[in-house]
This record gives sequence, structure tokens and C-alpha cells, in this order.
Amino acid sequence: MDATLNVLFFVFHTLWMVFNCVGWIWRRTRPWHLATVTLTGLSWFVLGIWYGWGYCPCTDWHWQVRERLGYVDPPSYTQLLFTELTGIDVGTAAANLVTVLVFATVLVLSVVLNVKDRGTGTP
Repeated sequence: MDATLNVLFFVFHTLWMVFNCVGWIWRRTRPWHLATVTLTGLSWFVLGIWYGWGYCPCTDWHWQVRERLGYVDPPSYTQLLFTELTGIDVGTAAANLVTVLVFATVLVLSVVLNVKDRGTGTP
């Protein structure tokens, strides 16, 4: 069961992250993108007050599953994902920097484009 959960978490969490990176591109997905980026930010910065900056329940649950499977994971899901996909360990600081820069960029893009779309009456 844990092996299945590990795969499901990889798929779900990775798709969430990919959508957070590119969902602003298509007008139809922009409202959903704004919602997922907002939820991500709330998790990192509101739940992060109690659980630590950058807290993500998905990462937390995934780490619990992977710990039961015997894995020792880095503190950053981005770092783990990069290592799993490329075999290169970029380090926690670099992974966190990329994560924050990408998040800030897509948040600004999402807000600006959603406001623009509402102003033009475009769905």
C-alpha cells in the first residue's frame, strides 16, 4: 500500500507543481491556476507559521509514506524531484531559491492576467 501511495503522491504533487508553473498560460485555466497558487502560498506562509516556513501537507504526508518505505529525504520536495528526474542533487539552498523565484513569478503572472481577463470580460 505504501509503495502505491508513494507513486500517487509523486504523480499528484508533481502535477500540482507543473500546473502551478504553467497554468497561467491558458486563459481557461487561469482562475484555477490562481486558486492553486493561492492554496500553495497559504500553505507555505499561513500553515508555515505553525509547521515551519514552506510547509506543504502533501510533502509532509509523502515524507511519512517514504519514511515507512525506508527513504531518507531532503527537506525540499523540489530538491527530491530534481534528483529523481535528473540524478543530480542541486542542494537545498538552490532548490529553495528556484522554488521561491518560480512561485513569485507565476503568482505575479497569475494575478495580473486574471485581473486583465476580468477587465476585458474574457472568461
